Amino acid sequence: MTNDLNKTAGWNLTHSYAKLPQMFYTPVDVQPVAAPELVLFNEPLALEIGLNPEVMKSAEGVAVLAGNSLPKGAFPLAQAYAGHQFGNFTMLGDGRALMFGEQLTPDGRRIDIQLKGSGATPYSRGADGRASLGPMLREYIISEAMHALGIPTNRSLSVVKTGEQVRRQTMEPGAVLTRTAASHLRVGTFEHASAWGSTEQVRTLADYALERHFPPCSESDNPYLYLLDKTAERQADLIARWQAAGFIHGVMNTDNMAISGETIDYGPCAFIDAYDPKTVFSSIDRGGRYAFGNQPKIAGWNLARFAETLLPLIDEDEEAAVEKAQQIISGFMARFDARRLVHFRAKLGLKEEHEGDGALIDQLLEILLTEKADFTNAFRALTFKEVTEPALEQSTAFSEWKETWKARLAKENRSEEAVQMLMKQSNPAVIPRNHRVEQALHAAVEDGDYSVLYKLLDVLSDPYAHSKTQEAYTAPPPASFPPYQTYCGT
Repeated sequence: MTNDLNKTAGWNLTHSYAKLPQMFYTPVDVQPVAAPELVLFNEPLALEIGLNPEVMKSAEGVAVLAGNSLPKGAFPLAQAYAGHQFGNFTMLGDGRALMFGEQLTPDGRRIDIQLKGSGATPYSRGADGRASLGPMLREYIISEAMHALGIPTNRSLSVVKTGEQVRRQTMEPGAVLTRTAASHLRVGTFEHASAWGSTEQVRTLADYALERHFPPCSESDNPYLYLLDKTAERQADLIARWQAAGFIHGVMNTDNMAISGETIDYGPCAFIDAYDPKTVFSSIDRGGRYAFGNQPKIAGWNLARFAETLLPLIDEDEEAAVEKAQQIISGFMARFDARRLVHFRAKLGLKEEHEGDGALIDQLLEILLTEKADFTNAFRALTFKEVTEPALEQSTAFSEWKETWKARLAKENRSEEAVQMLMKQSNPAVIPRNHRVEQALHAAVEDGDYSVLYKLLDVLSDPYAHSKTQEAYTAPPPASFPPYQTYCGT
Protein backbone atom coordinates (compact mmCIF):
# COMPACT_ATOMS: atom_id res chain seq x y z
CA MET A 1 0.00 0.00 0.00
CA THR A 2 1.37 3.43 -0.86
CA ASN A 3 0.20 6.97 -0.27
CA ASP A 4 0.91 10.03 -2.35
CA LEU A 5 2.35 12.28 0.34
CA ASN A 6 5.41 13.16 -1.69
CA LYS A 7 4.35 16.67 -2.67
CA THR A 8 2.91 17.70 0.68
CA ALA A 9 5.24 15.78 3.02
CA GLY A 10 8.41 16.46 1.06
CA TRP A 11 9.45 12.89 0.30
CA ASN A 12 12.08 12.79 -2.44
CA LEU A 13 13.03 9.13 -2.49
CA THR A 14 15.48 7.19 -4.58
CA HIS A 15 17.04 3.79 -3.97
CA SER A 16 20.57 3.40 -5.28
CA TYR A 17 21.28 0.53 -2.86
CA ALA A 18 18.52 -1.53 -4.48
CA LYS A 19 20.48 -1.38 -7.75
CA LEU A 20 23.23 -3.51 -6.21
CA PRO A 21 23.17 -7.29 -6.78
CA GLN A 22 20.36 -8.85 -4.78
CA MET A 23 22.82 -10.81 -2.63
CA PHE A 24 23.06 -7.55 -0.65
CA TYR A 25 19.39 -7.33 0.29
CA THR A 26 15.97 -8.94 0.24
CA PRO A 27 12.80 -7.03 -0.66
CA VAL A 28 10.31 -7.09 2.23
CA ASP A 29 6.71 -6.08 2.71
CA VAL A 30 5.66 -3.58 5.33
CA GLN A 31 3.89 -5.20 8.28
CA PRO A 32 1.14 -2.90 9.57
CA VAL A 33 0.67 -2.31 13.29
CA ALA A 34 -2.60 -2.06 15.15
CA ALA A 35 -2.86 1.52 16.38
CA PRO A 36 0.09 3.81 15.54
CA GLU A 37 0.55 6.74 17.91
CA LEU A 38 3.32 9.31 17.48
CA VAL A 39 5.19 9.93 20.74
CA LEU A 40 8.39 11.61 19.52
CA PHE A 41 9.07 13.59 16.36
CA ASN A 42 12.29 15.40 15.45
CA GLU A 43 11.12 18.58 13.74
CA PRO A 44 14.61 20.09 13.19
CA LEU A 45 15.79 16.89 11.51
CA ALA A 46 12.63 16.68 9.42
CA LEU A 47 13.15 20.20 8.10
CA GLU A 48 16.84 19.49 7.46
CA ILE A 49 16.06 16.53 5.23
CA GLY A 50 13.21 18.26 3.42
CA LEU A 51 10.12 16.93 5.19
CA ASN A 52 7.09 18.95 6.29
CA PRO A 53 6.68 18.35 10.06
CA GLU A 54 3.00 19.13 10.16
CA VAL A 55 2.16 16.70 7.37
CA MET A 56 4.41 14.03 8.89
CA LYS A 57 2.60 14.38 12.22
CA SER A 58 -0.79 13.86 10.55
CA ALA A 59 -2.46 10.44 10.53
CA GLU A 60 -1.15 9.78 7.00
CA GLY A 61 2.38 10.79 7.95
CA VAL A 62 2.39 8.69 11.11
CA ALA A 63 1.22 5.72 9.06
CA VAL A 64 4.49 5.96 7.11
CA LEU A 65 6.57 6.29 10.29
CA ALA A 66 4.85 3.20 11.69
CA GLY A 67 5.35 1.11 8.56
CA ASN A 68 1.61 0.93 7.81
CA SER A 69 2.05 2.61 4.43
CA LEU A 70 4.83 3.90 2.24
CA PRO A 71 5.51 7.08 0.29
CA LYS A 72 5.32 6.89 -3.48
CA GLY A 73 8.54 5.49 -4.92
CA ALA A 74 9.55 3.58 -1.79
CA PHE A 75 11.24 0.21 -2.16
CA PRO A 76 11.35 -1.56 1.23
CA LEU A 77 14.25 -3.92 1.73
CA ALA A 78 16.26 -5.61 4.46
CA GLN A 79 20.01 -5.45 4.05
CA ALA A 80 22.17 -8.55 4.15
CA TYR A 81 25.51 -8.48 5.91
CA ALA A 82 27.80 -10.64 8.00
CA GLY A 83 29.97 -9.76 10.95
CA HIS A 84 32.44 -10.73 13.60
CA GLN A 85 30.42 -10.71 16.82
CA PHE A 86 32.79 -10.76 19.78
CA GLY A 87 35.39 -12.09 17.35
CA ASN A 88 33.22 -14.89 15.90
CA PHE A 89 32.19 -14.70 12.25
CA THR A 90 28.53 -15.25 11.37
CA MET A 91 25.89 -14.45 8.75
CA LEU A 92 23.57 -11.62 9.79
CA GLY A 93 21.24 -9.05 8.23
CA ASP A 94 18.48 -6.61 9.16
CA GLY A 95 16.44 -8.79 11.47
CA ARG A 96 13.92 -6.14 12.46
CA ALA A 97 14.61 -3.20 10.23
CA LEU A 98 13.67 -2.19 6.72
CA MET A 99 15.00 0.62 4.58
CA PHE A 100 12.32 2.02 2.32
CA GLY A 101 14.50 4.45 0.39
CA GLU A 102 17.12 7.16 0.35
CA GLN A 103 15.94 10.71 0.81
CA LEU A 104 17.56 13.32 -1.42
CA THR A 105 17.82 16.32 0.89
CA PRO A 106 17.57 20.03 -0.03
CA ASP A 107 21.33 20.40 0.45
CA GLY A 108 22.11 17.55 -1.95
CA ARG A 109 22.80 14.71 0.47
CA ARG A 110 21.52 11.16 0.11
CA ILE A 111 20.43 9.56 3.39
CA ASP A 112 18.90 6.21 4.25
CA ILE A 113 15.44 6.15 5.80
CA GLN A 114 15.08 3.06 7.95
CA LEU A 115 12.34 1.71 10.20
CA LYS A 116 13.51 -0.25 13.25
CA GLY A 117 11.02 -2.62 14.87
CA SER A 118 9.05 -2.92 11.66
CA GLY A 119 8.61 -6.71 11.78
CA ALA A 120 10.27 -9.96 10.81
CA THR A 121 12.56 -10.28 7.79
CA PRO A 122 14.38 -13.25 6.22
CA TYR A 123 17.27 -12.39 8.57
CA SER A 124 15.27 -12.42 11.83
CA ARG A 125 16.45 -15.91 12.82
CA GLY A 126 13.12 -16.80 14.37
CA ALA A 127 12.60 -13.49 16.21
CA ASP A 128 9.49 -11.35 15.85
CA GLY A 129 11.30 -8.39 14.28
CA ARG A 130 9.52 -5.97 16.58
CA ALA A 131 10.90 -3.55 19.15
CA SER A 132 9.70 -2.39 22.54
CA LEU A 133 9.08 1.23 23.45
CA GLY A 134 11.79 1.77 26.06
CA PRO A 135 14.79 0.84 23.90
CA MET A 136 13.47 2.87 20.95
CA LEU A 137 13.08 5.94 23.16
CA ARG A 138 16.56 5.28 24.51
CA GLU A 139 18.10 5.16 21.04
CA TYR A 140 16.34 8.42 20.17
CA ILE A 141 17.81 10.10 23.28
CA ILE A 142 21.35 8.81 22.84
CA SER A 143 21.66 9.31 19.09
CA GLU A 144 20.34 12.87 19.25
CA ALA A 145 22.63 13.62 22.20
CA MET A 146 25.57 12.33 20.14
CA HIS A 147 24.58 14.62 17.28
CA ALA A 148 24.41 17.61 19.62
CA LEU A 149 27.85 16.72 20.99
CA GLY A 150 29.24 16.93 17.44
CA ILE A 151 29.91 13.20 17.08
CA PRO A 152 29.04 11.68 13.67
CA THR A 153 25.98 9.48 14.11
CA ASN A 154 22.84 8.11 12.59
CA ARG A 155 19.87 10.17 13.79
CA SER A 156 16.35 9.56 15.02
CA LEU A 157 13.37 11.05 13.23
CA SER A 158 10.50 9.60 15.25
CA VAL A 159 9.20 7.01 17.66
CA VAL A 160 5.71 5.60 17.13
CA LYS A 161 3.88 3.36 19.58
CA THR A 162 2.30 0.46 17.74
CA GLY A 163 -0.67 -0.25 20.00
CA GLU A 164 0.61 -3.80 20.32
CA GLN A 165 2.54 -5.69 22.97
CA VAL A 166 5.84 -7.46 22.35
CA ARG A 167 7.09 -10.34 24.44
CA ARG A 168 10.49 -9.88 26.03
CA GLN A 169 11.12 -10.90 29.65
CA THR A 170 7.64 -9.48 30.18
CA MET A 171 5.02 -8.09 27.84
CA GLU A 172 6.06 -4.58 26.78
CA PRO A 173 4.51 -1.86 24.59
CA GLY A 174 5.73 -2.06 21.01
CA ALA A 175 7.27 0.79 19.03
CA VAL A 176 8.87 1.64 15.69
CA LEU A 177 11.85 3.99 15.44
CA THR A 178 12.47 5.85 12.18
CA ARG A 179 16.13 6.73 11.78
CA THR A 180 18.39 8.28 9.19
CA ALA A 181 21.99 7.58 8.23
CA ALA A 182 24.52 8.57 5.60
CA SER A 183 24.25 4.88 4.71
CA HIS A 184 24.13 1.51 6.41
CA LEU A 185 27.18 0.13 4.59
CA ARG A 186 29.17 -1.76 7.18
CA VAL A 187 32.43 -3.64 7.40
CA GLY A 188 30.09 -6.61 7.74
CA THR A 189 28.52 -5.81 4.35
CA PHE A 190 31.93 -6.33 2.76
CA GLU A 191 32.53 -9.47 4.81
CA HIS A 192 29.26 -10.84 3.47
CA ALA A 193 30.31 -10.13 -0.11
CA SER A 194 33.76 -11.59 0.43
CA ALA A 195 32.51 -14.78 2.10
CA TRP A 196 29.58 -15.62 -0.18
CA GLY A 197 30.07 -13.53 -3.30
CA SER A 198 32.60 -13.15 -6.06
CA THR A 199 35.50 -10.73 -6.34
CA GLU A 200 33.44 -8.78 -8.86
CA GLN A 201 30.60 -8.45 -6.37
CA VAL A 202 33.04 -7.11 -3.77
CA ARG A 203 34.26 -4.68 -6.42
CA THR A 204 30.69 -3.59 -7.18
CA LEU A 205 30.10 -2.91 -3.50
CA ALA A 206 33.41 -1.08 -3.13
CA ASP A 207 32.68 1.09 -6.17
CA TYR A 208 29.29 1.93 -4.68
CA ALA A 209 30.87 2.88 -1.33
CA LEU A 210 33.45 5.05 -3.07
CA GLU A 211 30.84 6.86 -5.13
CA ARG A 212 28.56 7.40 -2.14
CA HIS A 213 31.07 8.40 0.54
CA PHE A 214 34.40 9.22 -1.09
CA PRO A 215 33.66 10.74 -4.52
CA PRO A 216 37.17 12.21 -5.08
CA CYS A 217 38.42 8.62 -5.40
CA SER A 218 38.87 9.09 -9.16
CA GLU A 219 42.02 11.03 -8.32
CA SER A 220 43.56 7.95 -6.71
CA ASP A 221 45.82 5.49 -8.52
CA ASN A 222 44.40 2.70 -6.33
CA PRO A 223 40.77 3.49 -5.44
CA TYR A 224 40.33 0.42 -3.21
CA LEU A 225 43.38 1.24 -1.13
CA TYR A 226 41.99 4.78 -1.01
CA LEU A 227 38.70 3.36 0.32
CA LEU A 228 40.52 1.55 3.12
CA ASP A 229 42.64 4.60 3.90
CA LYS A 230 39.72 7.04 4.07
CA THR A 231 37.60 4.65 6.11
CA ALA A 232 40.47 4.31 8.59
CA GLU A 233 40.83 8.08 8.70
CA ARG A 234 37.18 8.59 9.56
CA GLN A 235 37.18 5.80 12.14
CA ALA A 236 40.25 7.23 13.85
CA ASP A 237 38.50 10.55 14.34
CA LEU A 238 35.20 8.95 15.33
CA ILE A 239 36.73 6.80 18.08
CA ALA A 240 38.77 9.77 19.30
CA ARG A 241 35.56 11.76 19.63
CA TRP A 242 33.97 8.87 21.55
CA GLN A 243 36.91 8.84 23.95
CA ALA A 244 36.82 12.61 24.44
CA ALA A 245 33.10 12.46 25.31
CA GLY A 246 33.31 9.37 27.52
CA PHE A 247 31.09 7.29 25.23
CA ILE A 248 31.08 3.49 25.14
CA HIS A 249 29.48 1.89 22.10
CA GLY A 250 29.20 -1.44 23.84
CA VAL A 251 29.09 -3.79 20.83
CA MET A 252 31.82 -2.88 18.34
CA ASN A 253 31.22 -5.90 16.17
CA THR A 254 32.27 -5.51 12.55
CA ASP A 255 28.61 -5.30 11.52
CA ASN A 256 28.36 -2.19 13.71
CA MET A 257 31.20 -0.27 12.03
CA ALA A 258 29.89 2.02 9.30
CA ILE A 259 32.03 2.83 6.27
CA SER A 260 30.66 6.40 6.42
CA GLY A 261 32.35 7.06 9.78
CA GLU A 262 29.04 7.49 11.63
CA THR A 263 28.10 5.85 14.92
CA ILE A 264 25.41 3.26 14.18
CA ASP A 265 23.40 0.58 15.97
CA TYR A 266 22.84 1.89 19.46
CA GLY A 267 22.25 -1.06 21.73
CA PRO A 268 24.20 -1.55 24.95
CA CYS A 269 25.85 1.87 24.80
CA ALA A 270 26.22 4.48 27.54
CA PHE A 271 28.43 7.29 28.84
CA ILE A 272 30.88 6.83 31.68
CA ASP A 273 30.46 8.69 34.97
CA ALA A 274 33.57 7.99 37.05
CA TYR A 275 36.53 7.60 34.70
CA ASP A 276 37.80 4.06 34.29
CA PRO A 277 39.07 2.68 30.96
CA LYS A 278 37.91 -0.80 32.02
CA THR A 279 34.28 0.31 32.17
CA VAL A 280 31.85 -2.05 30.45
CA PHE A 281 28.08 -1.55 30.32
CA SER A 282 27.02 -4.44 28.09
CA SER A 283 25.55 -7.35 30.04
CA ILE A 284 27.16 -9.89 27.70
CA ASP A 285 30.65 -8.36 27.47
CA ARG A 286 31.99 -10.35 30.40
CA GLY A 287 35.58 -10.28 29.17
CA GLY A 288 35.67 -6.53 28.55
CA ARG A 289 36.39 -6.86 24.84
CA TYR A 290 34.54 -3.61 24.14
CA ALA A 291 35.49 -1.75 27.32
CA PHE A 292 35.99 2.02 27.06
CA GLY A 293 39.78 1.80 26.85
CA ASN A 294 39.72 -1.01 24.28
CA GLN A 295 37.67 0.87 21.67
CA PRO A 296 40.64 2.18 19.63
CA LYS A 297 42.25 -1.26 19.47
CA ILE A 298 38.98 -2.90 18.44
CA ALA A 299 38.48 -0.31 15.71
CA GLY A 300 41.88 -1.28 14.33
CA TRP A 301 40.94 -4.97 14.51
CA ASN A 302 37.70 -4.31 12.64
CA LEU A 303 39.56 -2.36 9.96
CA ALA A 304 41.89 -5.31 9.49
CA ARG A 305 38.83 -7.45 8.72
CA PHE A 306 37.72 -4.79 6.23
CA ALA A 307 41.15 -4.80 4.62
CA GLU A 308 40.99 -8.57 4.16
CA THR A 309 37.86 -8.23 2.03
CA LEU A 310 39.56 -5.66 -0.23
CA LEU A 311 42.84 -7.50 -0.83
CA PRO A 312 41.89 -8.94 -4.25
CA LEU A 313 40.98 -5.42 -5.39
CA ILE A 314 44.02 -3.66 -3.96
CA ASP A 315 46.50 -5.73 -5.96
CA GLU A 316 46.34 -8.90 -8.04
CA ASP A 317 49.52 -10.01 -6.27
CA GLU A 318 48.28 -11.10 -2.83
CA GLU A 319 51.60 -10.45 -1.11
CA ALA A 320 51.76 -6.94 -2.54
CA ALA A 321 48.13 -6.33 -1.55
CA VAL A 322 48.80 -7.42 2.03
CA GLU A 323 51.83 -5.16 2.27
CA LYS A 324 49.92 -2.12 1.01
CA ALA A 325 46.94 -2.73 3.28
CA GLN A 326 49.16 -3.48 6.27
CA GLN A 327 50.73 -0.03 6.07
CA ILE A 328 47.30 1.51 6.66
CA ILE A 329 46.28 -0.93 9.38
CA SER A 330 49.62 -0.63 11.19
CA GLY A 331 49.32 3.14 11.11
CA PHE A 332 45.81 3.26 12.55
CA MET A 333 46.81 3.70 16.19
CA ALA A 334 49.15 6.57 15.34
CA ARG A 335 46.31 8.14 13.38
CA PHE A 336 43.95 7.67 16.32
CA ASP A 337 46.50 9.06 18.78
CA ALA A 338 46.87 12.18 16.65
CA ARG A 339 43.12 12.78 16.57
CA ARG A 340 42.83 12.02 20.28
CA LEU A 341 45.45 14.65 20.98
CA VAL A 342 43.53 17.22 18.94
CA HIS A 343 40.30 16.63 20.85
CA PHE A 344 41.85 16.41 24.31
CA ARG A 345 44.05 19.45 23.70
CA ALA A 346 40.86 21.38 22.98
CA LYS A 347 39.33 20.09 26.22
CA LEU A 348 42.32 21.62 28.03
CA GLY A 349 42.14 24.89 26.09
CA LEU A 350 45.24 24.13 24.03
CA LYS A 351 45.57 24.89 20.33
CA GLU A 352 49.25 24.49 19.57
CA GLU A 353 51.16 21.22 19.36
CA HIS A 354 53.85 20.87 22.00
CA GLU A 355 55.97 17.91 22.95
CA GLY A 356 54.68 16.41 26.15
CA ASP A 357 51.00 17.16 25.53
CA GLY A 358 50.17 13.47 25.36
CA ALA A 359 51.84 12.86 28.70
CA LEU A 360 49.98 15.83 30.23
CA ILE A 361 46.64 14.34 29.12
CA ASP A 362 47.53 10.83 30.27
CA GLN A 363 48.63 12.12 33.67
CA LEU A 364 45.28 13.82 34.16
CA LEU A 365 43.37 10.69 33.19
CA GLU A 366 45.45 8.62 35.58
CA ILE A 367 44.54 11.03 38.38
CA LEU A 368 40.86 10.81 37.46
CA LEU A 369 41.13 7.02 37.63
CA THR A 370 42.94 7.00 40.98
CA GLU A 371 40.52 9.48 42.56
CA LYS A 372 37.42 7.89 40.95
CA ALA A 373 36.53 11.33 39.60
CA ASP A 374 33.62 12.04 37.30
CA PHE A 375 34.97 12.37 33.75
CA THR A 376 32.62 15.06 32.43
CA ASN A 377 32.60 17.13 35.61
CA ALA A 378 36.37 17.05 35.97
CA PHE A 379 36.73 18.89 32.66
CA ARG A 380 33.91 21.26 33.63
CA ALA A 381 35.81 22.06 36.80
CA LEU A 382 38.85 22.96 34.73
CA THR A 383 36.72 25.10 32.44
CA PHE A 384 34.94 27.06 35.18
CA LYS A 385 36.70 28.04 38.38
CA GLU A 386 33.42 28.07 40.31
CA VAL A 387 32.65 24.43 39.41
CA THR A 388 34.22 21.73 41.53
CA GLU A 389 34.65 17.98 41.26
CA PRO A 390 34.56 16.69 44.86
CA ALA A 391 36.80 13.71 44.16
CA LEU A 392 39.62 16.07 43.12
CA GLU A 393 39.31 18.82 45.73
CA GLN A 394 41.71 17.22 48.20
CA SER A 395 43.98 15.57 45.63
CA THR A 396 47.59 16.70 45.88
CA ALA A 397 48.37 15.03 42.56
CA PHE A 398 45.59 17.00 40.87
CA SER A 399 46.80 20.30 42.38
CA GLU A 400 50.32 19.64 41.13
CA TRP A 401 49.01 18.65 37.71
CA LYS A 402 47.05 21.91 37.45
CA GLU A 403 50.26 23.89 37.93
CA THR A 404 51.89 21.95 35.09
CA TRP A 405 48.84 22.58 32.93
CA LYS A 406 48.90 26.31 33.66
CA ALA A 407 52.56 26.46 32.71
CA ARG A 408 51.73 24.71 29.44
CA LEU A 409 48.91 27.17 28.75
CA ALA A 410 51.29 30.08 29.29
CA LYS A 411 53.40 28.89 26.35
CA GLU A 412 50.56 29.72 23.94
CA ASN A 413 50.30 33.39 24.90
CA ARG A 414 46.52 33.41 24.59
CA SER A 415 44.04 35.26 26.77
CA GLU A 416 42.09 33.53 29.54
CA GLU A 417 38.92 34.38 27.65
CA ALA A 418 40.14 32.63 24.50
CA VAL A 419 41.21 29.58 26.47
CA GLN A 420 37.90 29.33 28.29
CA MET A 421 35.92 29.78 25.09
CA LEU A 422 37.70 26.82 23.50
CA MET A 423 37.14 24.73 26.62
CA LYS A 424 33.45 25.65 26.79
CA GLN A 425 33.08 24.53 23.17
CA SER A 426 34.92 21.26 23.87
CA ASN A 427 33.62 20.21 27.30
CA PRO A 428 29.88 19.58 27.53
CA ALA A 429 27.92 20.64 30.57
CA VAL A 430 25.64 17.66 30.14
CA ILE A 431 25.70 14.16 28.71
CA PRO A 432 22.86 11.63 28.75
CA ARG A 433 23.60 10.47 32.27
CA ASN A 434 22.51 6.88 32.68
CA HIS A 435 20.34 7.54 35.73
CA ARG A 436 18.64 10.47 33.99
CA VAL A 437 17.92 8.38 30.90
CA GLU A 438 16.46 5.58 33.01
CA GLN A 439 14.35 8.07 34.95
CA ALA A 440 12.91 9.45 31.71
CA LEU A 441 12.25 6.00 30.26
CA HIS A 442 10.52 4.78 33.40
CA ALA A 443 8.21 7.80 33.47
CA ALA A 444 7.35 7.37 29.78
CA VAL A 445 6.94 3.60 29.60
CA GLU A 446 5.55 2.81 33.04
CA ASP A 447 3.53 5.96 33.75
CA GLY A 448 2.80 7.33 30.29
CA ASP A 449 4.45 10.62 31.37
CA TYR A 450 6.67 12.00 28.59
CA SER A 451 7.38 15.33 30.29
CA VAL A 452 10.57 14.01 31.93
CA LEU A 453 11.83 12.74 28.58
CA TYR A 454 10.96 15.98 26.75
CA LYS A 455 12.82 17.99 29.36
CA LEU A 456 15.86 15.73 29.11
CA LEU A 457 15.91 16.02 25.32
CA ASP A 458 15.72 19.80 25.58
CA VAL A 459 18.62 19.94 28.04
CA LEU A 460 20.74 17.63 25.86
CA SER A 461 20.01 19.54 22.64
CA ASP A 462 22.70 22.16 23.37
CA PRO A 463 25.26 20.48 25.65
CA TYR A 464 27.80 23.30 25.34
CA ALA A 465 25.38 26.02 26.47
CA HIS A 466 26.45 25.68 30.13
CA SER A 467 23.13 27.20 31.15
CA LYS A 468 21.49 27.41 34.56
CA THR A 469 18.81 25.05 33.32
CA GLN A 470 21.43 22.36 32.80
CA GLU A 471 22.92 22.56 36.30
CA ALA A 472 20.58 19.97 37.79
CA TYR A 473 21.55 17.53 35.04
CA THR A 474 25.29 17.70 35.69
CA ALA A 475 25.21 15.65 38.88
CA PRO A 476 26.56 12.09 38.76
CA PRO A 477 24.24 9.26 39.81
CA PRO A 478 23.19 9.04 43.45
CA ALA A 479 24.73 6.33 45.61
CA SER A 480 21.45 4.44 45.43
CA PHE A 481 21.73 4.01 41.64
CA PRO A 482 22.85 0.41 41.02
CA PRO A 483 25.79 -0.58 38.79
CA TYR A 484 24.56 0.12 35.28
CA GLN A 485 24.00 -2.56 32.67
CA THR A 486 22.63 -2.33 29.15
CA TYR A 487 21.43 -5.14 26.94
CA CYS A 488 21.69 -6.34 23.35
CA GLY A 489 18.57 -6.71 21.29
CA THR A 490 17.46 -3.17 22.00
